[in-house]
Amino acid sequence: MPQVDLNADMGESFGPWKMGDDESLLKIITSANIACGFHAGDPDVMAQTMALAAENGVGIGAHPGFPDLQGFGRRNMKVPHETLRNLVRYQLGAARGMAQAAGTRVRHLKLHGALANMCSVDLDMARACYQGALDVDPDIIVMVLAVTKQEEAVRELGCKWVGEIFADRAYNDDGTLVDRALPGAVIHDPELAGPRILNMVREGAIITERGKLLETSIDTICLHGDGPTAVQIARSVRSCLIEGGVDVTKFER
Repeated sequence: MPQVDLNADMGESFGPWKMGDDESLLKIITSANIACGFHAGDPDVMAQTMALAAENGVGIGAHPGFPDLQGFGRRNMKVPHETLRNLVRYQLGAARGMAQAAGTRVRHLKLHGALANMCSVDLDMARACYQGALDVDPDIIVMVLAVTKQEEAVRELGCKWVGEIFADRAYNDDGTLVDRALPGAVIHDPELAGPRILNMVREGAIITERGKLLETSIDTICLHGDGPTAVQIARSVRSCLIEGGVDVTKFER
């Protein structure tokens, strides 16, 4: 029976400002990518989200991004590689400390937003970020955008990694995500998202917007938590996978 993990970005609220329905998503997913305070989140939100994740048996990951609260980490920034390494080290260190205090641990790391998108096309940038994480925890599992420069970087570094696809995003033929500004880039319809992902898992490939198949290892599927139909999409994806004979479980490396 094929196996796949379901992950979601969360812990992205800030003070009294709420982002996403983390409590509902944590009953559906198997891995959580928790914001580290740079693009979103704060210490209280991190602590609360990690505690909830632990209660639900969900694997915890650090989700570092650019220092861009106003832009939610989705604006490109030009940052020297040594500073990138330090940005990732700092955020992973914070996540590890908060997880330890909550009686749990950080299993994996996934880059956020513009930082992730830039690393998907820039090998040196990806290598710098992942080396920063490995400096803090050589056993960290790096979650990468499949068939991009992120995957090339972890293969070169020889670290533990898992390949990720997105349940609610359209793909270009080179494996990168269609720009959010373009029509159809983000999928909001749960009835479309679930069967689409089951088809990709069965094919063992990303199916691009133009119908091209990009063969890859699909270890985990991202379910974004900040859209109006996020929880419905998550439920649709999980139920379609299970009904299609796929074992939805936390990844191991």
